[in-house]
Amino acid sequence: MTTESDARKLAEDGKTSFQAGRFESAVGSFRSAAQGYAELGDHVNEAEQRNNLSVTLLKTGHAQEALEAATGTDDVFAGAGDIRRRGMAFNNQAAALESLGRWDEALAAYERSAQLLAEAGEGELRSLALKAAAAMQLRRGKIAESGIRMIGVLEARDRPSIFERILKFLLRVPPR
Repeated sequence: MTTESDARKLAEDGKTSFQAGRFESAVGSFRSAAQGYAELGDHVNEAEQRNNLSVTLLKTGHAQEALEAATGTDDVFAGAGDIRRRGMAFNNQAAALESLGRWDEALAAYERSAQLLAEAGEGELRSLALKAAAAMQLRRGKIAESGIRMIGVLEARDRPSIFERILKFLLRVPPR
């Protein structure tokens, strides 16, 4: 049986491997950490490790496994009252759905993520979710929708750069 110390060490090993670009090693560590926390009945930390696993699996090109890893973690965080991590879980699910070409589902998940991150007061994370949705719309050729989302991104930024402030102004100027 895994101890809490063992699970914590596996999670740290996963983070270290991820930061070093050793994604296959990180996958193993995050998977083992999630299993360890599951054995301990610590479902919140299990869900956290499953989200770490999801991000790492996307890096290795395993979108379906990434989606499976993140699916349901939002419910765990909702039960724990953790709005921030719930928003991040939806963002991870959205990224996996986007990689699988499930555009409408991905867009809905990005929007849910942005909504929750706004509720949690996470303006920068919210802007990342909105930016991902805008980029997806742009890649799909939906230019008007992408522009509208980019306005939302700029509105969400706590401290926009000078470039972002100029872009915000330009997006609001009516065409001649």
